[in-house]
Amino acid sequence: MFEYLNGVLSALSALDWAIVLGYFALSLGIGMFFRRRAGRGMVDYFVSGRSLPWWIVGTSMVATTFAVDTPLAVTGWVRTEGIWKNWFWWNYAVSHVLIVFVFARLWRRAEVITDNELIEMRYSGKPAAFLRGFKAFYFATLFNFIVMGWVISAMAKVMHVFFGFETTFAIIAILAVAVIYTMVGGLWGVVFTDMFQYVVAVLGTAALAYVVVSSPEVGGLGGLWSGVEGLGERVSFLMTPESGTPVRDGFFDSSFFVFLIYISVIWWSSHNSDGGGYIVQRLSSAKNERHAMGGMAWFVLNHYVIRLWPWVVVAVCSLIVFPTATPAGGDDEAMYVVMVKSFLGPGLLGLLFVTFLSAFMSTITTQLNWGASYLVNDIYRRFLKRDGTPSHYVFVSRVCTLLLSVAAGVVAFQIKDIGQAWIYLWAMSAGIGGVLVLRWFWWRINAWSEIAALGTSLITIAAVTLYTKFAGVELTMKHQILVVPASIAVWVAVTYLTAPEPAETLKGFYEKIRPWGWWGPVRRECPGVSPPPLARELISWVLGVSFVFLAMMGIGKLLLGPALEGGVMAALAVLAGALLYWNLRR
Repeated sequence: MFEYLNGVLSALSALDWAIVLGYFALSLGIGMFFRRRAGRGMVDYFVSGRSLPWWIVGTSMVATTFAVDTPLAVTGWVRTEGIWKNWFWWNYAVSHVLIVFVFARLWRRAEVITDNELIEMRYSGKPAAFLRGFKAFYFATLFNFIVMGWVISAMAKVMHVFFGFETTFAIIAILAVAVIYTMVGGLWGVVFTDMFQYVVAVLGTAALAYVVVSSPEVGGLGGLWSGVEGLGERVSFLMTPESGTPVRDGFFDSSFFVFLIYISVIWWSSHNSDGGGYIVQRLSSAKNERHAMGGMAWFVLNHYVIRLWPWVVVAVCSLIVFPTATPAGGDDEAMYVVMVKSFLGPGLLGLLFVTFLSAFMSTITTQLNWGASYLVNDIYRRFLKRDGTPSHYVFVSRVCTLLLSVAAGVVAFQIKDIGQAWIYLWAMSAGIGGVLVLRWFWWRINAWSEIAALGTSLITIAAVTLYTKFAGVELTMKHQILVVPASIAVWVAVTYLTAPEPAETLKGFYEKIRPWGWWGPVRRECPGVSPPPLARELISWVLGVSFVFLAMMGIGKLLLGPALEGGVMAALAVLAGALLYWNLRR
């Protein structure tokens, strides 16, 4: 035992351990500081009293999505298939920018604690109650367990490379601190811990990229450009019919088909196409609509432009330095951690380990708090105990947080490939996105529409999974994409075969939310409600998406080449940004 502990302690220097212990102390201190404020009731515990400014709202969302699994999954994709594979999550910029200009203000007007609460505002009767309860349980448990499971699995990989920990010990150790300050401080503790965690994480990954590129093994920016020339399609930002797995080997099995699905389908078909989950929780915690929009915009800028390329640069450098994943036991995702261990010395090594801890903590605490909000607000308080005191609901919330962490730890044992888990999770609810968007714009959508969409998605992905298992073939995108058309066909039919929501329900929703779109019969009953023209918001959306993608790709080209293309894209990004600013000022 003493030899084991000695080996663990010797993995980092005294300075590194001081940085790590300081991080833990600060995290726990923040949670304890907000204990009393979080205990005042569910609005404080889950949405911070609806009082957060935009910069805290946005930074907390960025920190949450900066999970420990992200640089590992990005590295695995770059090493095995190429940079283009990241379009699986880059495409969400389209929906996220739409949230900035359209959905952020609508969610803030709703004044909900969870997005499921909107269901009984938009729909009525037993179908709405069932849908709210089912979605709350499904997303808080099975769905949330997979998310937390892959995050915990990623942190276990980090711990194993750093210290040689067994997975069980790693999972128990890294969950303990996160659970304590999340249980105690609620969302107050989560968002304020996110603030310094985000700063640490961005500085740490940027420092790693700088050290790696400057090293003799890479040879600076010129050496990086030379090394990139020998990596072929793995440094391609876009996929063509001849790239990757070629179309001539079968269109539906080709990399080009996967790329097309990434850029054309995923952003609008996912379960969070209108926000959803922790994004809605943060938007609901904002001071007002303007702070909700500003927070979402700050998140988009950070998520897709500011923090992305240090991960990709390190992943590309790992291919130059270590063409095979032998140093990580054949695990391409773990090669990011190998780069940390190989290139950083005392002080910076501790900073990067704290970066992993920060990335882990910010994500896992959000998932725990958000999952508990579903169980307590949408199930316990809605169906089991409606007359509890604020302190009673806070106590139940803390118990649910603990139980969720235990269950997530168990699921983490089953997840080996983080990237595959990302894609499978999308497929589990891929058919519901269209309904979630249209329920804001079209009065005819009803509770049965959502039930049909989600039910069909779950049944279809279960069926194709069983098919591939018994057929002895790999579950790929050509199977998973079947979820989308199957779900759309069913929910459209169900919408027209079932009655619309009662007029009073639709009128109450329209008067409170003031949505855009096709609300003719309802609008006639609410002559005093007139939302502004949608065209200006859609123009802002197009300009915002153009700015994000041009800035993102331009920076990538400036770093990896060709620099001329990067310069042109950066200039076009500036132009798109200027036009966006002009449109907003109007």
